Amino acid sequence: MERNNLYPIFLKTKSLNILIVGGGYVAEEKLTFLLKSSPDANVTMVSNMFREETIALAKKGNVTLIEDKYKKKYLKGKHIVVATTNKPKVNIKVHKHCRKRSLLVNVADNPPYCDFYMGGIVTKGNVKVAISTNGKSPTTAKRLRQFFEDVIPENVDDLVQNLNEYRKTIKGDFEQKVEKLNEFTKGLIEK
Repeated sequence: MERNNLYPIFLKTKSLNILIVGGGYVAEEKLTFLLKSSPDANVTMVSNMFREETIALAKKGNVTLIEDKYKKKYLKGKHIVVATTNKPKVNIKVHKHCRKRSLLVNVADNPPYCDFYMGGIVTKGNVKVAISTNGKSPTTAKRLRQFFEDVIPENVDDLVQNLNEYRKTIKGDFEQKVEKLNEFTKGLIEK
């Protein structure tokens, strides 16, 4: 049986610089989901053209639009790169340039050229759930995201805040605190 061996992480995109190469529908989709999850992300987009909707979306976030064709100089100071052009040669060139600089890169809809995938994400206050299908089925990730958006209650953040306050009152070393929190929260998952 195949297994998803990806390692999930949650990035503080406010302290990272992200480059999106492209300005079409796919670039806009990547920007939309990035800003939905991380409204304070630092993003630069470079493309010969940008859709009007992309320009409007960029104004809502910390997004810089550069109207130009891709050049490797745009990688300077970047941490993460997403290539979304409709020109496979350009996307593969971006990938090659990123590999030489040890930058994380995602070439949209081309899993062999991806260091990471942008999966489905559900956010309810401080609770965030990320969903991955190992790059095999973005549609399944989308459907699971919709399912979890419906199932996870809107007030789950109240629980998180209350448990955080309770955690601050617990005395003892780390192991004792974990044991008390585990005992206290066990009832949350019992059927």
